[in-house]
Amino acid sequence: MSQAIKSISKNGQADVAHHGKNGVPSKLMYFILGICFFSILADGYDLGIYGAVLPSLLEYQPWNLTPAQAGTIGSYALFGMLFGAILVGTVTDLLGRKWTLIFCIILFSLTMVACAMATSPAMFGFFRFIGGIGLGGVIPTASALAIEYSPPHRRTLNYSLMFSGYSFGTVLGAILAILLLDSLGWRFMFWIGALPLLIVPIMIKYLPESVSFLLSKNRHKEAEVICKRYQMNISFFEEQLQNGKKDTVSEKKSIKGLFSKEYIRPTIFIWLTYIMGFYLVYGLNTWLPQIMKELGYSLHSSLSFLLVMNLTAGIGALLASAIADRWGSKRVIGVSYSLAAVCAFLLTLGAPPIGVTYLLVGIAGFGAVGSTQILNAFVTKYYPAQSRATALGWGLGIGRIGAISGPVLVGFLLSMNVDLIWSFYTFVIAGLVATLGIFLTPSKKGEIV
Repeated sequence: MSQAIKSISKNGQADVAHHGKNGVPSKLMYFILGICFFSILADGYDLGIYGAVLPSLLEYQPWNLTPAQAGTIGSYALFGMLFGAILVGTVTDLLGRKWTLIFCIILFSLTMVACAMATSPAMFGFFRFIGGIGLGGVIPTASALAIEYSPPHRRTLNYSLMFSGYSFGTVLGAILAILLLDSLGWRFMFWIGALPLLIVPIMIKYLPESVSFLLSKNRHKEAEVICKRYQMNISFFEEQLQNGKKDTVSEKKSIKGLFSKEYIRPTIFIWLTYIMGFYLVYGLNTWLPQIMKELGYSLHSSLSFLLVMNLTAGIGALLASAIADRWGSKRVIGVSYSLAAVCAFLLTLGAPPIGVTYLLVGIAGFGAVGSTQILNAFVTKYYPAQSRATALGWGLGIGRIGAISGPVLVGFLLSMNVDLIWSFYTFVIAGLVATLGIFLTPSKKGEIV
């Protein structure tokens, strides 16, 4: 493996010829993309594993957790992610993109170890919050590195490939829980979450700092050293920096644009869609195994529902994206959330055959989880260029309201011994409101969005 990585710098010159003025060697691009993919995969595993082990945590006698406490703990990592996303800009300015990503991976990996060794729910919840800070910094930092080291014609594809790691991480957590949770216990599942520490030495030695970041900080000599080592064309990154400065000037003026006469209505309804969509995503990922277990399914079956939900979400998002390019993202998103609401409602009508239950959970997963990626694309196409990044950032930030409230509200209902059907009803309501939000967003004349 080390030989392959070393060849990135040794054989870089040949790859420059392939990329022309882009100046990014293919092997370097794929190496960075692989590191970022693995980082996002670890992010998905960390967040998804809590839902997978939740039934075992609730049965863990020394802690005697109530569903309300478990739901609150489930929201701690999401609170941490909110702080992490806010702090990452400051940390990046101090450490650089490479070292920020390394720091975040070390932080959430070590807190997974701490969670595995936690002696009380309070300690466990505290480390979930601290780990969330690391998780919140991974996505923006990995995204920036993946995009900056991708040629223009590959940026969208590379970003999609990198971000697919999140779905793979949640699916991996469900699979490992099915295989290992019974025999090795919930603590072992958190020990597995420390494995990303193994790639840290590789990142330290071989992952280059962002050349664009160094140039933005007037650290030209360091940028030149990296470009020379990997045989890259520094003008490629200088052009990126100039374009970025133009975008920054535009973005400073763009917040007002979100609330202009033309866009205030779409902004409000898109935010509503994000809140309800995130409620579905994080509420289902946290509580689906436990709800299905309380409905009478075995632990393995309950975990397999989580697996099916995230698997169909990942595959469905790719298929829906292709359909959205022809039919329009708005219609696809609306239909997807409608399907999630309908399937959640059908699950309340009794105990259908197991095959039908899997089908309903799978469609609900596609409708709830898979829609988010399409919603992000819809927002970037809907707003003018100078407002796109701001609109997306605010939408994702406001959506955290739903992400945090999903685990808490369902946990509260279960703790109050409210009929399980009402937990599904909250998902039905969220799906319907999300559908309403996207359909009340005005269409743009003459455009398919």
